[in-house]
Amino acid sequence: MMLKKNPIQFFNVTKRYLNLQEYQSKTLMEKYNVSIQNFKIVENRAQAAQVVNELNFKEYVIKAQILAGGRGKGIFSNGFKGGVQILKDSNKIPGIVDKMINNRLITKQTPPEGVLVKKVLIGEAIDIKRETYLAFLMDRSSGGPMMIGSPAGGMDIEEVAEKTPNLIFKQEIDVREGLYRHNARIMAKNIGFSSTLLEQATTQIMNLYKMFIAVDATQIEINPLGETSDGKVICFDAKINFDDNAEYRQKKIFDMDDFSESDPREVEARKFHLNYIGMQGNIACLVNGAGLAMATMDIIQLYGGKPANFLDVGGNVTEDQVYQAFKIISKDPQVKAILVNIFGGIVNCAVIANGIKNACQTIDLKIPLIVRLEGTNVDEGKKILEKSGLNIITAKNLDEAAKKAVASI
Repeated sequence: MMLKKNPIQFFNVTKRYLNLQEYQSKTLMEKYNVSIQNFKIVENRAQAAQVVNELNFKEYVIKAQILAGGRGKGIFSNGFKGGVQILKDSNKIPGIVDKMINNRLITKQTPPEGVLVKKVLIGEAIDIKRETYLAFLMDRSSGGPMMIGSPAGGMDIEEVAEKTPNLIFKQEIDVREGLYRHNARIMAKNIGFSSTLLEQATTQIMNLYKMFIAVDATQIEINPLGETSDGKVICFDAKINFDDNAEYRQKKIFDMDDFSESDPREVEARKFHLNYIGMQGNIACLVNGAGLAMATMDIIQLYGGKPANFLDVGGNVTEDQVYQAFKIISKDPQVKAILVNIFGGIVNCAVIANGIKNACQTIDLKIPLIVRLEGTNVDEGKKILEKSGLNIITAKNLDEAAKKAVASI
């Protein structure tokens, strides 16, 4: 199980997730000489039959490629059970692939209707003798990379940190000097690799750190980093988070982003550099600043409403971005009112007002619109809205705006 929250006090990273499928992450790891299982990707039964003729493993693992976890216990829409299959008879593989491809896999982490499987991984099933945990992450408290390891891999690492903190080892790394091999060797010893595998494990740790720095990752988490029965050190699973500020340097990686399981509204918002997260409520929010957006959602909830989204337009918002934001939130059939809450510092209230005016006139908005403007050029912004002829409910502050938004439904 991967790290889901902060069991260790020095871990504090908040970034957007770049959604890479398992095979994409492993392909990237292979590029940096990180040991992984041999595998092939197929998209239909015919490809599976061809791949089986090319591979010669004692045992095979077949994995449906979706982003959600719990694949092993999942059920397909056609009744086939298990998104992860392990078998020795390669002749059965094309049939299994056929039952996975173009069918929806339903797990505890997917929507009720499941996720459509388009690709399947056929790999070598390897016996894991021992499981360890290893991670590199950017740590705010120390201002640089942190290496974390534990001999208790394959388990809920949060529980390990809570109940047996003595099994968690950490090492700060000077980003200017990098990871020294002797420090990687110390970590390899701490997580239980013996003398026969010590150098191999050390090399894998060094390669993982090189990858961590080279791809501008905020976190690389290997669980498990396994020791096999035939004396190999292999990374069996990986979670990789990337710094989206470095997208311009990592274009090839970001072009791999898999949007097939993402909310279409969030994908659309990303095109216009809008920070949008869809929710289940009926009052849409358009706000500048993440903190103010969170406060707006909270106060809507306080007065008995339910926010339909998180939407931070940012400090350098343009009229077109406001227009695009309105298009996205107004298309949501569950939205019954829109609350605009702008506290302009960097944001120009006149820009927001013009964006609102153009959007409402273009999309012919039919639902209540509540607007609270304050800050830079606010008088000009209010004049623009007043002259627009739009049916806008104005508010002097956030408290009043939230009350009016809830009452308008």
